[in-house]
Amino acid sequence: MFVAASTHCFPDVPFTRSLQKLAELDFHSVEVVVGYGKSDINPEWLTQDLPGVARMCFSQRQVTPYTVFVDIPVADPKYYSIFERCTRLCQLLKAVTLVVKSSPLGTPYNEEFERLQKMTRFGLGTGVVISLLTERESISGSIDSLSSLCNGVRELTVTLDPSHFIYGYKKPISYEPIISRVSHVRLRDTTETEFQVQIGQGVLDFSKLVNQLTKVGYRRALCIDLATCPSSDQEGELRKMRLLVESNLF
Repeated sequence: MFVAASTHCFPDVPFTRSLQKLAELDFHSVEVVVGYGKSDINPEWLTQDLPGVARMCFSQRQVTPYTVFVDIPVADPKYYSIFERCTRLCQLLKAVTLVVKSSPLGTPYNEEFERLQKMTRFGLGTGVVISLLTERESISGSIDSLSSLCNGVRELTVTLDPSHFIYGYKKPISYEPIISRVSHVRLRDTTETEFQVQIGQGVLDFSKLVNQLTKVGYRRALCIDLATCPSSDQEGELRKMRLLVESNLF
């Protein structure tokens, strides 16, 4: 396992500047986010100049794009065409994992099943692993639903975000049933009442998480995804988080 960070960590700067700031903080692997935020790769860029976008992702030599995250609502009319272009971007970056969001709660289960089956089949044909993000207020926010999807869609993997099983619950929800399907991990510190707190003030047991992942042979990224907070120094928090996660690796 190794530590990575998301380009989302610096949402108020352009994409290349976000890469530069992460490099300055000694992150060597990054999760590249495709979306409509200032620090994201805009989907239109993928249509206009896909090879140019790939070159931009390598603009910081010491930073390697490891994963691509499609941070776009499933209801977006252009979602599937954007998804296809993101698989092409993964190929150019040699990034094996493509993270996608789940449909919101209330979506018929059979529709979500068919959507993910279609996406994983396409991914399989391009050599890209499709990884479903665990997220509250979506179908993937339920361990039972997530387990059922994984059992039904053989090639589907999971991007585990433990915060979504801590925040809003009196007791953290166990994600043990899906731990063997994890292909990517996104991290911050969390409590039952606050989705993100300063490092060390939350209840996420990083050591236990690493042990669980080690037991199933996970060797991929532990990706830090910190939202900016006016009351804290973002660069300082990222540095502390990197050191905390690294201290729990064997």
